Amino acid sequence: MQPRITVITLGVDDLARSLRFYRDGLGLSTEGIVGEEFEYGAVAFIDLQSGLRLALWPRESIAHDTGLSRGVASSTEFTLGHNVGSREEVNAVMEQANTAGAIIVKPAQETFWGGYAGYFQDPDGHLWEVVWNPQWAALD
Repeated sequence: MQPRITVITLGVDDLARSLRFYRDGLGLSTEGIVGEEFEYGAVAFIDLQSGLRLALWPRESIAHDTGLSRGVASSTEFTLGHNVGSREEVNAVMEQANTAGAIIVKPAQETFWGGYAGYFQDPDGHLWEVVWNPQWAALD
């Protein structure tokens, strides 16, 4: 299999609240909520890097579409990594997330492997790691 991931979908409890967090709080680009004319169709797409979007879709809609029961959400199932170019940039993103209403789970600090990182949770508990990796910076 040749993976070609183009959309990462986050299940959310309140689509409008999540949209405000990502668009208004973090300043991410989106056309807003689309598909409201369809039952279980309302979704917001956020442009990330070229060829990749983040989708915010109600958990209820995901459960309906897949036929699975809506389970208990867990913040430790996965993390989204936002790699930046410096320690200062980690601090700036963490502050922006805090101002937007994120829960700071782990303030930015030196890592055991030589980088610098912190964690925050969005309004639905999804974990974001904001990280500067000096080994990856050399590859850019």
